Amino acid sequence: MAKIMEDLAQEQPGFLGLESTRAEIGITVCYWESLESMAKWKEHTQHITAQTKGREDWRHQYSVRICKVEREYHFFKE
Repeated sequence: MAKIMEDLAQEQPGFLGLESTRAEIGITVCYWESLESMAKWKEHTQHITAQTKGREDWRHQYSVRICKVEREYHFFKE
């Protein structure tokens, strides 16, 4: 379901990108151009269905954080 939701999110207006890992815990960070585009994703029928199934079948808890990225930079040493 996570892969299906990642693919579907990428088709939505305002989607900017995502980062995901499923190692010890599952975490996905999605980036959107506005609060409005995030709200539309939250209201998407297939997304609501996946959230409901997640609460009923897979998860006993989860967290959602809505954050604004003010700055980003990277350092790589070879």
